[in-house]
Amino acid sequence: MADTGIPYTTSRLQRAIDRIADLAIAIAAVALIGLVLVQGWQVIARYVLNDSPSWTEPVTLLLLSTAMSMGAAAGVHTRRHFSFSLLAEALAPRARHAAHVLQSAVIALIGLVLMYWGAVLFVDGVHIPTAGAPMPESIEYLPLAISGALMALFAFAQMKTTAPVPAAPEGD
Repeated sequence: MADTGIPYTTSRLQRAIDRIADLAIAIAAVALIGLVLVQGWQVIARYVLNDSPSWTEPVTLLLLSTAMSMGAAAGVHTRRHFSFSLLAEALAPRARHAAHVLQSAVIALIGLVLMYWGAVLFVDGVHIPTAGAPMPESIEYLPLAISGALMALFAFAQMKTTAPVPAAPEGD
């Protein structure tokens, strides 16, 4: 996890979320390896065998979408996403806490939007076959929907684990 100055708890929920994030990273890594293999086969088949397979392009798009989406979700888990962290760190403790919660809320909202519209786009084209491969035309949107759900899950978990700022002692 990135060092953000935010307390990191190791509750049962956090350990489960860590495992889900590790699985997302593993899926992204496997997708990247698959991408290299599919494109390698495309080059060999096209330039050596002179018989370019039609299935490599849609499979490549699916693997690319999977690697990108799962990597982005894992980036949310480790807080390596775009944020105004320099601004947040310059704020007073209560405002810093509010900024961290707001950052997580914005990411959760973005994740929910990606999940919803990715699912809508996936379902909308699931009945249309892909040219060259036996899979739905809209299959590339499925990783987007899944990663949106993961982004929202990770952001909600961060909101839950962001420790509140203790109250100032009386008389200060």
